[in-house]
Amino acid sequence: MKLIVGLGNPGNEYVKTRHNAGFLLIDRLCEKLGLTLDKNKCKALYGIYRHNGEKIIIAKPLTFMNLSGNAVSSLMHFYGIGPEDLIVVHDDLDLPLGKLRLRSQGSSGGQKGMASIINALGTSKINRMRIGISNDKNIDTKDYVLGRFSKEDEAVLNEVLDKGADAMIYAFDHDYDLVMSKYN
Repeated sequence: MKLIVGLGNPGNEYVKTRHNAGFLLIDRLCEKLGLTLDKNKCKALYGIYRHNGEKIIIAKPLTFMNLSGNAVSSLMHFYGIGPEDLIVVHDDLDLPLGKLRLRSQGSSGGQKGMASIINALGTSKINRMRIGISNDKNIDTKDYVLGRFSKEDEAVLNEVLDKGADAMIYAFDHDYDLVMSKYN
């Protein structure tokens, strides 16, 4: 069993903001799989996709970003999933828009949702996909991440969401080292 979690903030005011890049990738993945997130449990909205006899849980926490660890750890405990079978997808200010970076461990890099998950699980050995959202040093960081993508940026974002969803599908059958090798 695997758990793929996209990070973001719940609520209509945050839809399609830069900080919700993880949610946007989950939406794209669900489109490709024909999956609806129809379960609401463990502080998360999620669906279960069956692939070659294995359950793949695809989720969006219903907590705010800085409390993502509560939802992720609850889902992992409920389904008996270990950290090695978790993939977290989140935005990254330090990567240019349109870039994906997959890692199997590391610090939160200042991403509060990832920090919450690392704290809740007690390990930094967590598979992750970072989606570049760039950074504008002329805008306050909070305002920037909670801002929406421009039309030009949306075109670039759509390409990276397709690539990221394909990487997650590839991860269904492959070790994360192979996923990193192919998609980094």
